Amino acid sequence: MLDDNLKAQLKAYLERLTRPVEIVASLDDRPQSRELRELLDELASASALVRVDTGGDDERRPSFSLRGEGTAMAIRFAAIPLGHEFASLVLSLLWAGGHPPKVEDSVIDRIRAIDTDLAFEVYISLSCHNCPDVVQALNMMAVINPRISVVTIDGGLFQNEIEDRNIMGVPSVYLDGELFASGRMSIEEILAKLSTDDGAAEAKRLDAQAPYDVLMVGGGPAGAAAAVYAARKGIRTGVAAERFGGQVLDTLAIENYISVPHTDGPSYAVALEQHVREYEVDIMNGQRAIELVPAAEPGGLATVRFANGGNLRARAVVLSTGARWREINVPGESEYRNRGVAYCPHCDGPLFKGKRVAVIGGGNSGVEAAIDLAGVVEHVTLIEFLPELRADAVLVAKLRSLDNVRIITNARTTAINGDGQRVTGLTYVDRASEQTHEVPLAGVFVQIGLVPNTDWLQGTVELSRHGEIVVDERGQTSVPGIFAAGDATTVPYKQIVIAAGDGAKAALSAFDYLIRTPASARATAALA
Repeated sequence: MLDDNLKAQLKAYLERLTRPVEIVASLDDRPQSRELRELLDELASASALVRVDTGGDDERRPSFSLRGEGTAMAIRFAAIPLGHEFASLVLSLLWAGGHPPKVEDSVIDRIRAIDTDLAFEVYISLSCHNCPDVVQALNMMAVINPRISVVTIDGGLFQNEIEDRNIMGVPSVYLDGELFASGRMSIEEILAKLSTDDGAAEAKRLDAQAPYDVLMVGGGPAGAAAAVYAARKGIRTGVAAERFGGQVLDTLAIENYISVPHTDGPSYAVALEQHVREYEVDIMNGQRAIELVPAAEPGGLATVRFANGGNLRARAVVLSTGARWREINVPGESEYRNRGVAYCPHCDGPLFKGKRVAVIGGGNSGVEAAIDLAGVVEHVTLIEFLPELRADAVLVAKLRSLDNVRIITNARTTAINGDGQRVTGLTYVDRASEQTHEVPLAGVFVQIGLVPNTDWLQGTVELSRHGEIVVDERGQTSVPGIFAAGDATTVPYKQIVIAAGDGAKAALSAFDYLIRTPASARATAALA
């Protein structure tokens, strides 16, 4: 099942185990159970500390639990965790075997402080590159606090549960039998959602931070690069991000980052954070900025306010908030989000196996999504607003060669229809004839580009008519001491490599600003 290279890597990882790990499998006569048994046997052969018992009696079959000797942890996989979830399996084994999770002490303290029993179920697909973050966060919580239990369920393996619970997007997390959240979440976001103090404790922690010389708002390629370049100057540096990695986390393949022939978004995001953590940088994840208050005087402190009520101050700020998926803003889109309306074909495509779906958008992203989905679903209808598809010719040729794809151009989507529970179709208008048409289907994938995350900056810094932060060649905004980088700015060509370069430039410009602008008396006192 595992190739020789993967077996060698697995063996090396499992050498870090410091205590026995027991795996208890619940199997039946299906081929999937035999496949799981083969995987578990290979795990056991990789370390003398891993033991497998096939006498489990869990109702979900195939499935298995794992537990470190002498612990009460409760982690279960109702899945054959290969693909993107193989890393989740290996990490769970390491943690169960005594290898400590790499997470800040403050996060561990918050997990240990949970004093109620929490039973999580997380539904995933093995092709979902968003799911491992959620699985790993929840499993880490279960390792740290025995009052927390987690079962990871492959929707493709247990389609009856997907149907019964009307799950149309992954990851979908249930807590004590009720829907808790859908979509990618960091461990900080999960803890914030569980918190009963409305974020007051986290706000207090932010307020207690001393002012920074440079504060990055956003932790994608631009924010990470800015943090590294600022920290290397020996100045006090912080990064406050809603989710470290940003839009990169939603990118499946990266094949044009110079010197890295191929990687995927989540792996690249992990590498970004690891690089930043090599320096003295405060990383504050799960922080959504809502207001920027520029310094009241030259050399003073700017303030960034966050949704939890906390504030951070800095002599210079680099805005690197990136972008998000653009919505079509028609009736039914928000109502049926995660109930048939999706934005990630790689994540949610397997949930529509054998069904009819639509892709809205005829650029590269839309055509690539339609090609990917055509190999999974019964039929794909691609709808493009313009008279011609805008994707590269080679992609269009590939799309037209598929016999289960219909292409509709010069069409304006006017509604996404449903029955109150899930999507049942969409409505579009032929822009040439103005005739209205209905398309029955089970899912709609929106692929029409990105919009900058700058709504919170209205009236503070100059924005373009597209909502991008206007910057000069140095990354300086219209406000002294406030810089910007990456996809949120007017810099053309939204690419990872360009965003990283932008971040480095903005950090160097911010450093230059600091050495040329003496700190005000109040800023000096606050920094002392």
